[in-house]
Amino acid sequence: MSRFTHFAAIDWSGALGPRQRGIAVAICAVGGPGPALVRPGHIWSRQEVLDWIVGEMPQDTLVGMDLGASLPFVDQGAFFPGWDRSPADARQLWALVEEICADDPHLAAASFVDHPQAARHFRRHGGREGDLFGGGRGRLRVTELAQQAQGLNPYSNLNLVGAAQVGKSSLTGMRLLHRAQKHLPIWPFDPDPGSGSLIVEIYTSLAALAAGKRKGQTKIGAAELDVRLAALVCAPHCPLDGPYSDHATDALLTAAWLRQVHERPALWSPAGMTAHIARTEGWTFGIV
Repeated sequence: MSRFTHFAAIDWSGALGPRQRGIAVAICAVGGPGPALVRPGHIWSRQEVLDWIVGEMPQDTLVGMDLGASLPFVDQGAFFPGWDRSPADARQLWALVEEICADDPHLAAASFVDHPQAARHFRRHGGREGDLFGGGRGRLRVTELAQQAQGLNPYSNLNLVGAAQVGKSSLTGMRLLHRAQKHLPIWPFDPDPGSGSLIVEIYTSLAALAAGKRKGQTKIGAAELDVRLAALVCAPHCPLDGPYSDHATDALLTAAWLRQVHERPALWSPAGMTAHIARTEGWTFGIV
């Protein structure tokens, strides 16, 4: 029997502004009930998501966040080679982002991106590529190399350009994780304590592939959502009154996927994840 009573998936956003249309929160209970959006039609702020996680989310919830919980470290032995403030592990990275962005409202991370030392490692808009970005697709974490091996198409968290970039959402997510860690564990930086709620990093495309979508075509339309949920042995979702966004369907499907796969031992002990990697780069749940 599962130790979790609920499974939540959060499609996150690094966009500017007090509220982000790109955020969606979905949840489903243990067993077979279909997933539902939390506050359907609501435009979330990042702070509201944090408040929901630590104060309103049901007890014993496994919650997946679609963001990169850390930056590449293993390939060069540092997050920011050459910078004397380069953190030693992910928790220190979260703290550094929080410190530098303390005056950025809405859990934004613009000050970190613009920091003269950090900026050397990012690809930014306007053709501004830091001299230490590395060129090409940019540096990847070990878990992102494993994502490629499983048929996914990850982007470097140091890339802040393009519709598919995840760098901005990762940096803003680090501010949330820095604050959330005081209230609940975050895997794999923390082990699963065996009770209570737990945060994991997710990649929503992994859920879509598991539900039968093809590589490169992982977005789920409203008309096919229940078909894909059925492939995950899940009842139909709670219908929405308004339009369906990709963010909403991603979150709904991934909540059901978390429920279906979370008891597989291999997902909690991926072959490529060492203790050092778990402490510095983290790992994407579902990648083996």
